[in-house]
Amino acid sequence: MNAYMDRAEIVLWVRLADGRWSPRTLWVVVLNEEAYVRSAFGRRSAWYRRVLRHVDTEVEVAGVRLSVTLRRVDDPELVQRVSGAYRAKYGLGWPGPVESLNGPEAAATTMRLTNVGQVSQLSA
Repeated sequence: MNAYMDRAEIVLWVRLADGRWSPRTLWVVVLNEEAYVRSAFGRRSAWYRRVLRHVDTEVEVAGVRLSVTLRRVDDPELVQRVSGAYRAKYGLGWPGPVESLNGPEAAATTMRLTNVGQVSQLSA
Protein backbone atom coordinates (compact mmCIF):
# COMPACT_ATOMS: atom_id res chain seq x y z
CA MET A 1 0.00 0.00 0.00
CA ASN A 2 2.98 2.35 0.14
CA ALA A 3 2.14 3.44 -3.43
CA TYR A 4 -0.69 5.50 -1.93
CA MET A 5 1.41 7.28 0.71
CA ASP A 6 2.50 10.28 -1.31
CA ARG A 7 -0.52 10.46 -3.62
CA ALA A 8 -2.92 13.37 -3.22
CA GLU A 9 -5.51 11.60 -5.36
CA ILE A 10 -6.26 8.26 -6.91
CA VAL A 11 -8.71 7.35 -9.62
CA LEU A 12 -11.28 4.75 -8.70
CA TRP A 13 -12.76 2.91 -11.68
CA VAL A 14 -16.15 1.27 -11.14
CA ARG A 15 -17.81 -0.97 -13.73
CA LEU A 16 -21.25 0.17 -14.88
CA ALA A 17 -24.17 -2.14 -15.64
CA ASP A 18 -23.50 -1.84 -19.39
CA GLY A 19 -19.89 -3.01 -18.94
CA ARG A 20 -18.22 0.37 -19.36
CA TRP A 21 -15.92 1.76 -16.65
CA SER A 22 -16.63 5.02 -14.81
CA PRO A 23 -13.73 6.93 -13.19
CA ARG A 24 -13.93 8.94 -9.96
CA THR A 25 -11.05 10.95 -8.55
CA LEU A 26 -10.78 10.47 -4.78
CA TRP A 27 -8.57 11.69 -1.99
CA VAL A 28 -6.78 8.82 -0.28
CA VAL A 29 -5.20 8.55 3.16
CA VAL A 30 -2.99 5.85 4.63
CA LEU A 31 -2.90 4.58 8.21
CA ASN A 32 -0.63 1.70 9.22
CA GLU A 33 0.08 0.74 5.60
CA GLU A 34 -3.68 0.57 4.77
CA ALA A 35 -5.34 2.96 2.29
CA TYR A 36 -8.77 4.51 2.93
CA VAL A 37 -11.22 6.53 0.84
CA ARG A 38 -14.59 8.19 1.43
CA SER A 39 -17.47 9.42 -0.65
CA ALA A 40 -17.58 13.22 -0.46
CA PHE A 41 -21.35 13.07 -1.03
CA GLY A 42 -22.00 10.25 1.41
CA ARG A 43 -24.34 7.45 0.44
CA ARG A 44 -25.80 9.57 -2.38
CA SER A 45 -22.76 8.93 -4.61
CA ALA A 46 -23.44 6.46 -7.39
CA TRP A 47 -19.91 5.02 -7.23
CA TYR A 48 -20.33 4.29 -3.52
CA ARG A 49 -23.64 2.48 -4.04
CA ARG A 50 -22.10 0.43 -6.87
CA VAL A 51 -19.12 -0.56 -4.73
CA LEU A 52 -21.51 -1.74 -2.01
CA ARG A 53 -23.09 -4.04 -4.61
CA HIS A 54 -19.63 -5.58 -5.15
CA VAL A 55 -19.23 -4.55 -8.78
CA ASP A 56 -15.80 -4.76 -10.40
CA THR A 57 -13.59 -1.99 -9.08
CA GLU A 58 -10.10 -0.87 -9.98
CA VAL A 59 -7.78 1.82 -8.70
CA GLU A 60 -5.35 3.84 -10.78
CA VAL A 61 -2.16 5.07 -9.16
CA ALA A 62 0.60 6.70 -11.20
CA GLY A 63 -1.01 5.53 -14.44
CA VAL A 64 -1.26 1.87 -13.39
CA ARG A 65 -4.68 0.26 -12.95
CA LEU A 66 -5.11 -2.56 -10.44
CA SER A 67 -8.18 -4.52 -9.39
CA VAL A 68 -9.19 -3.71 -5.82
CA THR A 69 -11.86 -4.53 -3.27
CA LEU A 70 -13.27 -1.83 -1.01
CA ARG A 71 -14.43 -2.87 2.45
CA ARG A 72 -16.64 -0.74 4.67
CA VAL A 73 -15.11 0.44 7.92
CA ASP A 74 -17.59 0.19 10.78
CA ASP A 75 -15.20 0.69 13.70
CA PRO A 76 -15.93 4.22 15.06
CA GLU A 77 -12.39 4.61 16.43
CA LEU A 78 -10.86 3.79 13.06
CA VAL A 79 -13.28 6.15 11.30
CA GLN A 80 -12.10 8.92 13.65
CA ARG A 81 -8.46 8.10 12.93
CA VAL A 82 -9.16 8.27 9.20
CA SER A 83 -10.78 11.68 9.78
CA GLY A 84 -7.60 12.80 11.52
CA ALA A 85 -5.54 11.53 8.58
CA TYR A 86 -7.69 13.55 6.16
CA ARG A 87 -7.24 16.65 8.34
CA ALA A 88 -3.48 16.15 8.52
CA LYS A 89 -3.02 15.48 4.80
CA TYR A 90 -5.49 17.92 3.22
CA GLY A 91 -6.65 20.29 5.99
CA LEU A 92 -4.25 23.19 5.43
CA GLY A 93 -4.86 23.47 1.70
CA TRP A 94 -8.52 22.50 1.59
CA PRO A 95 -10.18 23.18 4.99
CA GLY A 96 -13.75 23.45 3.66
CA PRO A 97 -13.75 20.22 1.66
CA VAL A 98 -11.99 18.39 4.52
CA GLU A 99 -14.64 19.58 6.98
CA SER A 100 -17.31 18.22 4.65
CA LEU A 101 -15.40 14.96 4.08
CA ASN A 102 -15.12 14.50 7.84
CA GLY A 103 -18.81 15.21 8.45
CA PRO A 104 -21.07 12.38 9.62
CA GLU A 105 -22.57 11.61 6.19
CA ALA A 106 -19.22 11.24 4.42
CA ALA A 107 -17.41 9.63 7.38
CA ALA A 108 -20.07 6.88 7.35
CA THR A 109 -18.77 5.87 3.89
CA THR A 110 -15.18 5.18 4.98
CA MET A 111 -13.76 2.24 3.03
CA ARG A 112 -10.45 0.37 3.14
CA LEU A 113 -8.79 -0.67 -0.13
CA THR A 114 -7.99 -4.38 0.03
CA ASN A 115 -7.10 -7.27 -2.28
CA VAL A 116 -5.10 -5.16 -4.70
CA GLY A 117 -4.64 -7.39 -7.73
CA GLN A 118 -3.10 -7.44 -11.16
CA VAL A 119 -2.88 -4.65 -13.69
CA SER A 120 -6.07 -4.41 -15.69
CA GLN A 121 -5.99 -5.23 -19.37
CA LEU A 122 -9.46 -3.73 -19.89
CA SER A 123 -9.93 -0.47 -21.75
CA ALA A 124 -11.61 2.46 -20.03
